[in-house]
Amino acid sequence: MRTRPLKVALLGCGVVGSEVARIMTTHADDLAARIGAPVELAGVAVRRPDKVREGIPAELITTDATALVKRGDIDVVVEVIGGVEPARTLITTAFEHGVSVVSANKALLAQDGANLYASADQHGQDLYYEAAVAGAIPLIRPLRESLAGDKINRVMGIVNGTTNFILDKMDTSGAGYSEALDEATALGYAEADPTADVEGFDAAAKAAILAGIAFHTRVRLDDVYREGMTEVTAADFASAKRMGCTIKLLAICERSADGESVTARVHPAMIPLSHPLASVREAYNAVFVEAEAAGRLMFYGPGAGGAPTASAVLGDLVAVCRNKLNEATGPGESAYTQLPVSPMGEVVTRYHISLDVADKPGVLAQVATVFAEHGVSIDTVRQQGRPDGGGEASLVVVTHRAPDAALSGTVEALRKLDTVRGVASIMRVEGE
Repeated sequence: MRTRPLKVALLGCGVVGSEVARIMTTHADDLAARIGAPVELAGVAVRRPDKVREGIPAELITTDATALVKRGDIDVVVEVIGGVEPARTLITTAFEHGVSVVSANKALLAQDGANLYASADQHGQDLYYEAAVAGAIPLIRPLRESLAGDKINRVMGIVNGTTNFILDKMDTSGAGYSEALDEATALGYAEADPTADVEGFDAAAKAAILAGIAFHTRVRLDDVYREGMTEVTAADFASAKRMGCTIKLLAICERSADGESVTARVHPAMIPLSHPLASVREAYNAVFVEAEAAGRLMFYGPGAGGAPTASAVLGDLVAVCRNKLNEATGPGESAYTQLPVSPMGEVVTRYHISLDVADKPGVLAQVATVFAEHGVSIDTVRQQGRPDGGGEASLVVVTHRAPDAALSGTVEALRKLDTVRGVASIMRVEGE
């Protein structure tokens, strides 16, 4: 075993960073045996140096992250500060100084991954980021390496634990969205400002990363269609149960039928209870991969949290340190297909549409005519009068598969009918 230690600079020492530091310290001998050389925490860059950080010597703490990265004796930078800047500048600076990088930064990778890859390649360094998607679940490396010889056609999953916790509580307890969000916040699953989670921004960044790896093409955050889940109601869950479904916020990345383009999207959807993703409970994540040769694979586990995410970071750290010892690098960017990303309107899917309509003869015929005019075939229809009367009824239509643009056009036309008092709910149906 080499005696000179590989030196690691840790950028960020919050929930994840502190766990990385703890594991590096408590499992130092095991890590050295697995890597083939000792690994040493050489510095920790933080914003608040006065905060007590148990187990981290005070002399390792610095507020000058740039100086730490440029120090000259650093072999690997672990970046867990998040956000686009200063993380992007620090990572590229590391590459320029011959330092490989392990990152958990989904937002940066989704927005500027191509430039980071280019910088890493230019300077002969590694960029690993298992922890950026789905926490502790081994997912990035299986997609980049284990399935590198296969053709992946679809990746669909639950990649945000906060939203899954909220939707699971709404499903199992009948709670409304606000009540379920309050419980998630009280338990620490939701941030004080949950916008990034509940509006789908977090999941969209992860979808961009997954799509890029799965389809060997460049997919940026702006390419991902996104809808949040704040409008999901208890009535939607009641409708889903009548169909033998539940509701999940899904990240869906898929090739077109002709294989000439890809799509990436995040939105709430009804999925059958028979689908493996339907049984994913609480704050867990799961990703369902459909490959040409391997068939259907599912990856499941905790998608967030200090220790689970640190596990993924340390796995990358071991791999990168081994590469350093062997004077090699791991897989870089694979974007050779250069497939275009199609707009959401070209996605073929099913819809569940709930309408408030006038309770009188001829309404169903009018509604059916609108669907026919837009080339959307109806699968099932259920009409029920309101218990309180008032001359209104609830009309629920489930469609066959059709282009999303045609379905959206249908909904807009329905809104203009005098007999349609309102569109109560619109939701896609997936996983069938």
